[in-house]
Amino acid sequence: MIIIKSHNQVPVRLTDERWKHIVLRHPEMDEQRERVLETLGKPDIIQRGDFGELLALRFFKQTPLTSKFLVVVYKEVSLEDGFILTAGRRTIWKQ
Repeated sequence: MIIIKSHNQVPVRLTDERWKHIVLRHPEMDEQRERVLETLGKPDIIQRGDFGELLALRFFKQTPLTSKFLVVVYKEVSLEDGFILTAGRRTIWKQ
């Protein structure tokens, strides 16, 4: 398990189970764990989801695929605890 502080300085957990979930759904993320942690700790944008989750977004000029935003979905349960739900980068539409 890895713990990193969010932009709000809340310790957020990335468990082995969650990492396996991320890689299973997004195999291209297999070697991108450091970028996931960087996105959570130093996001370009934070958005609130519909169910209280937070979305940290960070733009990377170079990735194994192309330039992309990486999105990390997480929850801050309290000032002392949070956890990552999922992460990925799937562009659906671009102008």
